[in-house]
Amino acid sequence: MDIQAVAYTHTDAVALIAQVQQEYVIRYGEQDATPVDPAQFAPPLGLFLVGYLDGEAVACGGWRRPADTANSLPGDVELKRMYVAPQARNRGLAREILAALERTATEAGHTRLILETGDQQPEAIKLYTSAGYTEVVGFGTYKDYSSAVHLGKLLVVSDQPANAQTA
Repeated sequence: MDIQAVAYTHTDAVALIAQVQQEYVIRYGEQDATPVDPAQFAPPLGLFLVGYLDGEAVACGGWRRPADTANSLPGDVELKRMYVAPQARNRGLAREILAALERTATEAGHTRLILETGDQQPEAIKLYTSAGYTEVVGFGTYKDYSSAVHLGKLLVVSDQPANAQTA
């Protein structure tokens, strides 16, 4: 998969975000009501990635500074809009996007990724927990919802230059 950083308002990003919002309607009866400002995903404050297979946009995800800082820590960024189109599922693409988001957040100096998902997305919960995410204090629009699942992962920040060799 070819993963590219794009604007949150890029045509491919908009199409995938519309698809994930429709997925929320199917699973929860409504779209995600979390406020999102596209500027939050513009570097250096955030980042949005789209994954392409044979030129077709099939996966996406981004990180931004948390809008709700009441339960966040310095160095936190929030994962948003992780999605893989149905025709591209079960190929490990979500894991690829997640790894790219973790890497880019780490490179940008952030120390923890936090996210909010829901109990009607068992495949997302399985992905995140298998990647080392654990329960964190609730935050955001759905912090008081019993169906919300809040997870986080400390990012490993190396203090060695990228070209340093160990003995």
